[in-house]
Amino acid sequence: MCTLFKRQVEHRPVEQILINTSREETRVAILDDGLLQDLFIERACARGLVGNVYWGQVVRVLPGMQSAFLDVGLERTAFLHIAEIEGARTDTGTFKPIESLLHEGQRLMVQVAKDPIGTKGARLTTTISLAGRKLVYLPNDSHIGVSQRIEDAALREELRTLATTVRLKDEKGGYIVRTCAEEGATEQEFLSDMAYLARLWDGIRHRAQEVKKPTLLYQDLTLAQRTLRDMVHEGTAVIEVDDGAEYEALLEFAKHFVPAAVDKLHHYEGERPLFEQYDIDEEIELALGRRVELKSGGYLVFDQTEAMSTIDVNTGAYVGKRDFSDTVFKTNLEAAQVIARQLRLRNLGGIIIVDFIDMAKDEHREAVLSELRRAVSLDRTKMTVSGFNELGLVAMTRKRTRESLAHTLCETCPVCGGRGEIKTARTVCYDILREITRLAKLYKEMKEFRILASQTVIDLLLEEESQALELLQQAIERPILLEVESVYTQEQWDVIIA
Repeated sequence: MCTLFKRQVEHRPVEQILINTSREETRVAILDDGLLQDLFIERACARGLVGNVYWGQVVRVLPGMQSAFLDVGLERTAFLHIAEIEGARTDTGTFKPIESLLHEGQRLMVQVAKDPIGTKGARLTTTISLAGRKLVYLPNDSHIGVSQRIEDAALREELRTLATTVRLKDEKGGYIVRTCAEEGATEQEFLSDMAYLARLWDGIRHRAQEVKKPTLLYQDLTLAQRTLRDMVHEGTAVIEVDDGAEYEALLEFAKHFVPAAVDKLHHYEGERPLFEQYDIDEEIELALGRRVELKSGGYLVFDQTEAMSTIDVNTGAYVGKRDFSDTVFKTNLEAAQVIARQLRLRNLGGIIIVDFIDMAKDEHREAVLSELRRAVSLDRTKMTVSGFNELGLVAMTRKRTRESLAHTLCETCPVCGGRGEIKTARTVCYDILREITRLAKLYKEMKEFRILASQTVIDLLLEEESQALELLQQAIERPILLEVESVYTQEQWDVIIA
């Protein structure tokens, strides 16, 4: 049996939000009771265009493709298909000819729906949508909708009614209730969202009236701005920003769009770096590691693959004060709490399998499962947790919202290719000797063989495996020369024949 967990954001106190900013990247740490609970990283070089609103100009209309190319001020022209033009679909479900809707030189407001890929430009839409905390605003549509991901019919109707009821007077636009509203939404939250989005749209329209050439009208919020919009609530005690310019920019943003955050914002001016002051960098290093130590002396082992992530719980040095079953129970209880936190920090998504230490008592199993469910209920991301299966494993699923921490900060090891292990020097030696044996049979006219390998492999061939090398030379009746190649890894080698 699976249980769906919904995080009630307003009920979870957040002690601190730390915002570390540089020209290259922004890092946001969420602390609860002084302990790192969430981590977000955004790099300037990887910031996409999706959500950006542009004032564009049609440079070419292609009736055969029912598409158009627009200049929006980017390096490459952007692509607009008939299906992405608001009002192009007829009552019969077909589309009007694009040449009847657009012409060269025409100017219109568009939004990026898909980032450029390779040589292809950005994909556009004329359906403008602006995201708030709980709502998405559709300025050119009067429809009130609810995200299709909210499956509960009664809840969908309740949220639609709430949005319709609190809609601002004389409001012409429409709204879509975001999936996160499923986790708890109030009338005040909807009103705050509507007021914020109305101000945002007014700013975009005024900007469009002022510009005379294709240009950016609105860029989707930065990580720091989204943090103020989405994560600040009554339980937030302080928001510390370590960059003066970013602090001023966030203060100005908060005054206009998130008034509740104004008094909580503080410029951190300590001598030590902000993340170092709160040991965040150390926590990041731990979250990148495969092994996580438990205070009790036990430890967890995390393995992330393409299909799933696995977590193995071990007692380690913990022996307990009573019997072994008590040791196992206490280790599993602590592991449940740490696992929930590590899933957030590592941002692991998809299928997650937890192998708790086997417990003989049913009450212990239920207590551990209950603690795991309580701990993951604090997650902002949707999760499902099953009970123990017949193999003693607990399966969970966690929605993929962004790249995992490891995929963001790391890349595949060029030495092991992602295996996490490399061949021993002795294994490589034997591979080389087998290859020389094979080549000697194929190229009997060759006079000598030369081995290029790393220092460790060459040393082993000259020392412990020298007898095997000598016997091979006698067998093939040709000399074998050795040469160290300093740039080779332990697994790299070549055999040169001459």
